[in-house]
Amino acid sequence: MSETDTARSVTGEDEVVDLCRELIQIDTSNYGDHSGPGERKAAEYVAEKLAEVGLEPRIFESHPGRASTVARIEGADPTRPALLIHGHTDVVPANASDWTHHPFSGEVADGCVWGRGAVDMKDMDAMTLAVVRDRLRSGRKPPRDIVLAFLADEEAGGTYGAKHLVKNHPDLFEGVTEAISEVGGFSFTVSEERRLYLIQTAEKGMHWMKLTVAGTAGHGSMIHRDNAITELSEAVARLGRHTFPVRVTKTTRAFLDELGDALGLELDPEDMESTLVRLGGIAKLIGATLSNTANPTQLGAGYKVNVIPGEATAHVDGRFLPGHEEEFLADLDRILGPNVRREDVHADKAVETTFDGALVAAMQSALVAEDPAAKAIPYMLSGGTDAKSFDGLGIRGFGFAPLKLPPELDFAGMFHGVDERVPVDGLQFGVRVLDRFIDAS
Repeated sequence: MSETDTARSVTGEDEVVDLCRELIQIDTSNYGDHSGPGERKAAEYVAEKLAEVGLEPRIFESHPGRASTVARIEGADPTRPALLIHGHTDVVPANASDWTHHPFSGEVADGCVWGRGAVDMKDMDAMTLAVVRDRLRSGRKPPRDIVLAFLADEEAGGTYGAKHLVKNHPDLFEGVTEAISEVGGFSFTVSEERRLYLIQTAEKGMHWMKLTVAGTAGHGSMIHRDNAITELSEAVARLGRHTFPVRVTKTTRAFLDELGDALGLELDPEDMESTLVRLGGIAKLIGATLSNTANPTQLGAGYKVNVIPGEATAHVDGRFLPGHEEEFLADLDRILGPNVRREDVHADKAVETTFDGALVAAMQSALVAEDPAAKAIPYMLSGGTDAKSFDGLGIRGFGFAPLKLPPELDFAGMFHGVDERVPVDGLQFGVRVLDRFIDAS
């Protein structure tokens, strides 16, 4: 057999694990300050893998080292609107001493690929590369043009990745009307006869905030009523303990109806405690989509133990539901009080689309072909993705990174968590589903 024939005989299922491992081994930690080591290296790796099968990828560097890769595959019918498949190559940092296997080893153990990015989202990057390489090696054109985008900086809001491309290179996405990306298409097992695959059709908006309180500086030995740390601490505690009211959006209502159907129950969104206990590992994901949230994440003040500082600061990760931004900001100001200055560090909109149309039908048919117990249902993501940026170009976004997961795996807990890992057979399942999806889309 010739070298060319050998290359042609390699399938997407054959190479997806190695692609995932190699991506994980490139440390693309995003610290939010341009100090991360590997986004450029990851962009070059992706470009090389695409060029090997005949594409002409382009690398766009928005800042030294902050690089994204984009390529376009010509479809059988270029008159049809194009599909965007996008993923990010950056990851949140990881402390190796906390992990069972080194977070940048890409080790295969216990039937899983381990490492930072295994589920967020180098698994989908690898599945996309595997499917595309397989199709191009075998000469199988997609029904319509596909734009591939492997992006920097998603973990810090996308300023140097998706936002940069949308603002400065919108022509790359000419004709694109729909997109798929991360945090959707994963399974939730109800029974052996029914697995729900959660398709992300909405995501909360964000206000990452800095809170500042000014006080009077002084000697630490004195009685001091105007202490910035005390004032800020009380405000942060009020905010951190506040329970925002339940607000059921269209997406969440549809999710609860479908889940209730599958469980044979009527689920009351006002009594979510009893509902969430039935959701196992995805309870965290769903619970956070029932209300606005604001979590204090950082505190800063002072420079010496015997000096009362003149200022204290805190950072808060705030997320709001679609249609509820004004309510959220008004609640924040009421809870924090007049002495706390609030300013945005990063803000972005909430997005929501309907769960219908040919693309949704293609997802369902591709899933059922590989898992007869599958049913696709919509849900809202409590976090955010690069879909927010592409929404600005009128591109309808879905989370569809298909994985059939063992029921006992705490999938939601691994996002930004310790011992992140993805099942090998889940990756191979995803390759098969994505291949079918492309044909049906």
